[in-house]
Amino acid sequence: MSGSCKSWWGPAAALLAFGSGCAHGGGSQQDDAQQVVQEYRLAKEDVVEVSVWKEPDLSRTVPVRPDGKITLPLLGDVPAEGLTPAQLEKSVQDKLSPLVRDPRVTVIVHDVNGSRIYVTGMVTRPGAFPLRSHMTVLQALAMAGGLAEFADRGEITVLHADGTRHVVAYDDLVNGKVRRQLSAGDTVVVP
Repeated sequence: MSGSCKSWWGPAAALLAFGSGCAHGGGSQQDDAQQVVQEYRLAKEDVVEVSVWKEPDLSRTVPVRPDGKITLPLLGDVPAEGLTPAQLEKSVQDKLSPLVRDPRVTVIVHDVNGSRIYVTGMVTRPGAFPLRSHMTVLQALAMAGGLAEFADRGEITVLHADGTRHVVAYDDLVNGKVRRQLSAGDTVVVP
C-alpha cells in the first residue's frame, strides 16, 4: 500500500486515517459523516464481560436480559440496556464503591445480539439480520442474498420501527440516488 489512505476501505479506514494523521482532502459531507462514530449502546440479548480488577469472584460474563438488566455478585440486578460500556463501567463502579475498596471496573462487549433488522419477501434468504452501524437498505438486501428473480425492483418498502414507511426503487439504491439508513427493528419488504 502506498502512503495514501484508500477510500474504498470505508469507515474503518476513516478511523485509521484519523488516528494516523492521514486525511482526505476535499471530502464530501458523507465522508465526514462516516468518520463520526457513535458510541455503542447495549441492547437486550447482548453479552458483556464485567471485570473487577483484583476481584475475580466479582467478575462475570453475562447477557443483558429481556428486562434490560444484568445480574452481578454483591449487586444483584443492574440496569444495562441503553448504556454505553463506559456508562455501565461507571454505574457498576459506583455501586461497588461502598462494598469494595477502590473498585476498577472494565466492561467488554462480547456478543452484539440485540439490534436487528428484517428482510422479507422476494429475496434469496429472508430473515433477521444483525444491525451494523450505518447500514443501508442496499446492504440489508445484500445480507439477504439479493433480490429473487421475479422481485418487483421498483416497489421496495421500508417499514421503520417508528411506524413510518418509505418506498424505494432498487435502481435508485444501486445508482446512489437514494441512500436510506436503517435503524433497529426496521423491516425491508421486497414484493
